[in-house]
Amino acid sequence: MKLLRHGPKGQEKPGLVDANGVVRDLSGQIDDIAGDMLSDSGLARLAQIDTASLPEVSADTRLGPCVGRVGKFICIGLNYSDHAAETGAEVPAEPVVFNKWTSAICGPNDDVEIPRGSEKTDWEVELGVVIGKGGRYIDEADAMSHVAGFCVVNDVSEREYQLERSGTWDKGKGCDTFGPLGPWLVTRDEISDPQNLDMWLEVDGKRYQDGSTQTMVYGVAHLVAYLSRFMSLQPGDVISTGTPPGVGMGQNPKVFLKPGQTMRLGIEGLGEQQQRCVES
Repeated sequence: MKLLRHGPKGQEKPGLVDANGVVRDLSGQIDDIAGDMLSDSGLARLAQIDTASLPEVSADTRLGPCVGRVGKFICIGLNYSDHAAETGAEVPAEPVVFNKWTSAICGPNDDVEIPRGSEKTDWEVELGVVIGKGGRYIDEADAMSHVAGFCVVNDVSEREYQLERSGTWDKGKGCDTFGPLGPWLVTRDEISDPQNLDMWLEVDGKRYQDGSTQTMVYGVAHLVAYLSRFMSLQPGDVISTGTPPGVGMGQNPKVFLKPGQTMRLGIEGLGEQQQRCVES
C-alpha cells in the first residue's frame, strides 16, 4: 500500500493511493497514519478495505508528511561509502547518529525555508524507514518485522550550522522545513529489497545526486537493531538512513541553495518530492 496524509498544514487527513493512482480518503476508517495503525495488524486491516468505496481526493490537494505524530526523527550520517569519500571523511566504525527535530517535518512538496543569514543550505536525498512495531534490543534477524514501510526524505542541511558552529550536527539539521517526508509511506511488502533502490536529486533541473542504496554502509536491518540498543523504537519513529554522493558541499566549487531554486528528488518505488526554496 501507498499511505499518505492530505489537506492543509496541521489538519491533514489519512489517505491512500489506489491501484489507478487516485488518492482516496481514509478519514472515515482511521484517524491518522500514525501509532498502532502502523503495526502489521493495523496495516492488514487497511489492506482489507475496498478502495473503490473510499471518497476520491482532488488531485490538487496538498500532501502532508506521510506519517503523523512522529515521536523521533533519527538520522544516520556518512552512511554511503561514496558520499563519505566525496566529503573527505572516513567510513565510520559504527553508525553516526544525530537528530532532526520533529518541528522540521513538512510535506513532500512544501516550501523549504532557508534560514536567515544562511549561506550554506544543502540537500540530501535519503531513504526513510518508518517503525511499525516498537522494541528494544532488537535482533538484526528480526529487525525488518519492526518496519512499517519506507518513504523519501530530503535531509536538508545547513553546513555552517552543522560543521562550523561548534557542538553537534543537530543545529544544522533541524531547522523548520528541513525534513520533507513523503509523498507516501510505502509498506514494506511492496519493497522487495531496500538495499537495491535507485535514488536521485536535481536542483533547477540539474542532476546532482544519482545513487543507489546498494552503497549504504550499514543496511536498514542493521540500523534498526543498532539504534534499539540505545533507545526504545516506537511506532511512527522515522529513521533517515544517509545520502549518496552529489551533495552541494561535495561539488568543486561548492554549491548551495538560494531562494527561488527548486529541488526535485525521488527514490525508486517510493515516489517523488519537489520543494521551492524561499527566504525564512
